[in-house]
Amino acid sequence: MSNIYESAEATLGFISSPCLAKVELRMACRGISDRDALSKPDPCVVLKMQSHGQWFEVDRTEVIRSSSGPVFSKIFLVDYYFEEVQRLRFELHDISSGNNGLRDADFLGAMECTLGQIVSQRKLTRALYKPGNTSGKSSITVTAEELSGNDDYVELCFSARKLDDKDFFSKSDPFLEIFRMNDDGTESLVHRTETIMNNLSPVWKSFKVSLNTLCSGDQDRELKCTVWDWDSNGKHDFIGEFQTTFKETRAELEGKQLQWECINPKYQMKKKNYRNSGVVILNHCKIIKMYSFLEYIMGGCQIQFTVAIDFTASNGDPRNSCSLHYIHPYQPNEYLKALVAVGEICQDYDSDKMFPAFGFGALIPPDFKVSHDFAVNFDEDNPECAGIQGVVEAYQNCLPKIQLYGPTNIAPIIQKVASSASEEMHTKEAMEYFILLILTDGVITDMADTREAIVHASHLPMSVIIVGVGNADFTDMQILDGDDGILRSPKGEPVLRDIVQFVPFKDFKHASPAALAKSVLAEVPNQVVDYYNAKGITPKCMSDYESTRTFSP
Repeated sequence: MSNIYESAEATLGFISSPCLAKVELRMACRGISDRDALSKPDPCVVLKMQSHGQWFEVDRTEVIRSSSGPVFSKIFLVDYYFEEVQRLRFELHDISSGNNGLRDADFLGAMECTLGQIVSQRKLTRALYKPGNTSGKSSITVTAEELSGNDDYVELCFSARKLDDKDFFSKSDPFLEIFRMNDDGTESLVHRTETIMNNLSPVWKSFKVSLNTLCSGDQDRELKCTVWDWDSNGKHDFIGEFQTTFKETRAELEGKQLQWECINPKYQMKKKNYRNSGVVILNHCKIIKMYSFLEYIMGGCQIQFTVAIDFTASNGDPRNSCSLHYIHPYQPNEYLKALVAVGEICQDYDSDKMFPAFGFGALIPPDFKVSHDFAVNFDEDNPECAGIQGVVEAYQNCLPKIQLYGPTNIAPIIQKVASSASEEMHTKEAMEYFILLILTDGVITDMADTREAIVHASHLPMSVIIVGVGNADFTDMQILDGDDGILRSPKGEPVLRDIVQFVPFKDFKHASPAALAKSVLAEVPNQVVDYYNAKGITPKCMSDYESTRTFSP
């Protein structure tokens, strides 16, 4: 049983380099210059890690509007390896209002260090450097905290009633911040709610936070909650605050309604008849048991791996050595390199080792009409190939039989796999999770339909990996990767969760296949866990699983 997952994890480098601990990183910046006399920056921090000499984005914070000294609520979670030098790069960008992408953002500076330096100092403050190694007055502070053993989450929902009105021409625009009080007397921001405009009795959205983050596993640790009136210039007005503990909030689980008076100490001292600045109510408290990726895998969850290959004319005539589809007798082309690198990891999580393989953008026999979801083995009733080697052979055999054409439409293949994932969703068991690997040489032409398909698929047990092959400009493809903001359908519906990972193969041309696999598959375990945990689906028991499981050699 153990070799099912150990071989894959070893290939990814997780077992050969055992993770010593998981570390939370919190960010704050100071001294960021104003854009001009009338406007402050809208800062966002992007975390990058170095692998094989190249920087790859790992995560990014939220954008804080109009702030020259932001404290970010987003927390970066990273694995710490004692025996490795883990190089980190923190980039600060000014992202203009209405745009969450980096393409049009202003680069404000960067700081490079190692994870070991942050962990050893616990709090690292350094200047932010711009190109040319010039430092200004701006700096970034990164605080590290090791996670303890409890991975459970708590879901909380707050509302308020009769808050003080801080605005002259309208009502207050309140938001709530929750801070954890640390042993050394400092505060750590745990969560910042959204702002609800023009409302003295707001109901904020529910949110999830780990017990480690909320109270370091200590139910009696003090939590300070502060309510502010949001102002567009970044100078928010203080409404009031109160203190509580997680132990106290758990009383809501027993049916007790909890509420706290929101107190402004200055008003309390000056006004004789002062009672409070409003009341904050806990509407909902729920403890969520979080299961790990390996718990689902060891409980019998199978990874159903499907590959889709771009056969559009822009790849070039396969008979020409300049073609991206050219079959060299001694050197695999980029399509094969990417397919094997990713497929060999996924096959370790699939007991029957049979993989559907599809093509898109070609004229296919017998009538040579264009198809965007044809079986590479030309068996529409059974498009599965035996192992990754079977996919490679089917790909090589189909090339002489088809005519490369176009356009580059990937929505049909996403919809085809989503149809299978939809059937699995109705079982309400963690038995099959679908990964679609799309290999393409250019920017897709059905972007609107693809966005619609991805938004639909985000509700299903499914992830999409897109590898851009060749030297095309793939900038427009970044919109599909939720790292660059929230992907929405043409109708405006947002993705339920980020399920797309896009990687240009040219970034890995001189790296090992394992480096490509590690990059494109890094988010999959969290995507699997997020899906099943959000659905409340627990792993099957090992005993139930092993009694029904059969293995292929």
